[in-house]
This record gives sequence, structure tokens and C-alpha cells, in this order.
Amino acid sequence: QVHLVESGGGSVQAGGSLRLSCAASGDRYSRGCMGWFRQAPGKEREEVAAISRNGRTRYADSVKGRFGISQDSAKDTLYLQMTSLKPEDTAMYFCASAVDLGWGCPRNFGYWGQGTQVTVSS
Repeated sequence: QVHLVESGGGSVQAGGSLRLSCAASGDRYSRGCMGWFRQAPGKEREEVAAISRNGRTRYADSVKGRFGISQDSAKDTLYLQMTSLKPEDTAMYFCASAVDLGWGCPRNFGYWGQGTQVTVSS
């Protein structure tokens, strides 16, 4: 089993920065892939970024060049560094984990945190 707890959300002005954190515990095999998702009211949930066991990353086109996903050396904390924030980045952000079988991260993540709210104002 995996337990995920997000923190670091808040309210910022457009153009500002935030760093989200996700504390991960439990079976390491079940969190070889880690990812950030977001969902705004009335919109579909979307994958923001993901990182595999060997450090390979992928990003949504909407955040590429602005957001960075990373992990600490022990792989027990996941980060999302967000810069140049826009009002359209406003959403509930979720940390998630999945098994990494060696070729990369799946699109389907099995474990989820409770989420942390990010609000970007003009």
C-alpha cells in the first residue's frame, strides 16, 4: 500500500511561483512512477507531469517549460516546481503513484493523495 500527502498549495499572483510537495510512504514497487495531476471545476482531470524510476520525465504541453517535476534522492518526496503561473493553472493538484515495469510510466495511476488547491489570480 502507498500513502501520499500533498502540501504547498496556496494563492499567488499571475507570474509567480509555487513548489508543491508530496510525501510518499509504503511499498516502493508501487511508487516507481510518480505524477502530478490537476482538475479545475467543470474540466476533465489532466496529467501535468510524471517521473519514472530512472528519472525520465514527461509534461503536458500546457506546462512544458514552466513546471519541473523532481524527487529527492531517497524517492520519498516528490516535488512540482511551478513558475510563470497563469490563471488557467488554477486547479486542485493531486499526487499519484504507479508501478514502473522498466519502460516508463503508465497513463493509469493507482494511488492518489487528497490534493492541494492552487489558485492563481490576475
